[in-house]
Amino acid sequence: MTHIDETIPDGLDGERVDRVVAMITSCSRAEAASLVASGAVTVDGRVVTTRSVKLTAGQVVHIDLPEGPTGPPVAGDATIALAIVHVDDDVIVIDKPAGLVVHPGSGNADGTLVNGLVAAFPEIAEVGEPERPGIVHRIDKGTSGLLVVARSKRAHDSLTAQMAAHSVEREYAALVWGQPESTHGVIDAAIGRSGRDPTRMAVSNRGRPARTHYEVVSTFDSPAPVAVVRCRLETGRTHQIRVHMAAIGHPVVGDDRYGGGRSSIPMTRPWLHAARLGFDHPATEERVSFDSPLPPDLTDVLATLS
Repeated sequence: MTHIDETIPDGLDGERVDRVVAMITSCSRAEAASLVASGAVTVDGRVVTTRSVKLTAGQVVHIDLPEGPTGPPVAGDATIALAIVHVDDDVIVIDKPAGLVVHPGSGNADGTLVNGLVAAFPEIAEVGEPERPGIVHRIDKGTSGLLVVARSKRAHDSLTAQMAAHSVEREYAALVWGQPESTHGVIDAAIGRSGRDPTRMAVSNRGRPARTHYEVVSTFDSPAPVAVVRCRLETGRTHQIRVHMAAIGHPVVGDDRYGGGRSSIPMTRPWLHAARLGFDHPATEERVSFDSPLPPDLTDVLATLS
């Protein structure tokens, strides 16, 4: 059993217990509600079994989590979506749908992209770290788009080195609130864990270096001023684009966690898509690149703008 203790920061004062549990554990709201209902959550030492209970800053939340997987992820069933863009002996390029977690972790023991990959390509169980075989980079659960997976040891070594050298091209499309004054720029600001809320990332002098290049592609005025921006990652920190765009006053539309959730453009996830991926192929050393069109839920939003 894994135990988590967190003191509620001012920023979460008044939040429901199920939402706080979901944020702390990175599990879904449904999974958080199940934890609450099962008696696995206490607030200031008292068991809370009602998901709608609201918390107060300063209260201590204790969560008992079942042990996650202790070995390699098990093969998933055929319901785990694998939209394969490219596959060869060394690499697999996946177009990940929004809502799919990349690898098992706290609150997500199975049903992840990695579980599906192990089922389809059993050999990747021996590649890279046992808990997340084949994985050399990640995409947030709520973000869609391209992800490369290593199918061989040489691919894992090569791609890991390319990531460290910042030579992998990772380009995202994002819809952000407002219209940046400059049509292009570089956001150079370190990112680390928020001191007020450990489930969030924030621009911080104590964080790790992070650089995001952005370019405004188009702007809209109705139903609110927004802009489509092309973001290119030079580094790959957790929530980097979401944090950086919010830091310059233009949070990603639909991103509740970083100030982008607003009623004028309702979204069930951040309007963020990993649209382009490029790297040197581990076997041939030739540059390869892949593109992914916007998924329907994002194009549907664009159709409402003018």
